[in-house]
Amino acid sequence: MRNLSRSLSTLLLALAPLLPSSAAADQHRAVRPDPIVFVHGWNSDGSTWQTMADRFRADGWPADHLDRWSYDSTQSNATTAAQLADEIERVLRLTGAAKVDVVTHSMGALSSRYYLKNLGGTAKVDAWVSLAGPNHGTETARWCGGAPCVEMRPGSDFLNALNTGDETPGSPRYATWRSPCDNIINPQSSVALSGALNTTTGCLGHSELRTEQTVYDQVRAHVR
Repeated sequence: MRNLSRSLSTLLLALAPLLPSSAAADQHRAVRPDPIVFVHGWNSDGSTWQTMADRFRADGWPADHLDRWSYDSTQSNATTAAQLADEIERVLRLTGAAKVDVVTHSMGALSSRYYLKNLGGTAKVDAWVSLAGPNHGTETARWCGGAPCVEMRPGSDFLNALNTGDETPGSPRYATWRSPCDNIINPQSSVALSGALNTTTGCLGHSELRTEQTVYDQVRAHVR
């Protein structure tokens, strides 16, 4: 019996280096991706992110880490930015995360950039994504009215202030995607930002950048 006990002890000692410690196991279980806050564009809402959010969920993001936020897209982007700041604080409290990733489509790039530049957002955001964002304006916005449309027009006071100085401030990892077939962002070169990872996709429509598989794969790799 004594020999058997010694043998078991010897076996456990030999296996100990191969077994994760309690602390290491707890740390492994605690590792989770950053929550993602999705910011839609003009005349839209959070439901437009369903396809991308479902893909993130299938790839391991918890459901409470995928915030398909909706806001009033008829208001100024500066107003939306202040509301986005509150939404990000809510997500951080809910998830216990230190930072979020922000994934935007079209006009959603502008309010989120305003938040990053002017409202302390660089301390709360790890990675930022712009899909078809009118970062330097779009001529198409001359065909709609209201504050956000005026702000999206090339040369607007809002865009001149937003793009003055560093276009990608702070520590977040910035990335943009634009399509040569996007007939909403005009000129298409408007999307790219100095200091960002700028990608040109295949021939995709404006809304397809939210749903196309290759774009999703690249966005996932960027925010991972």
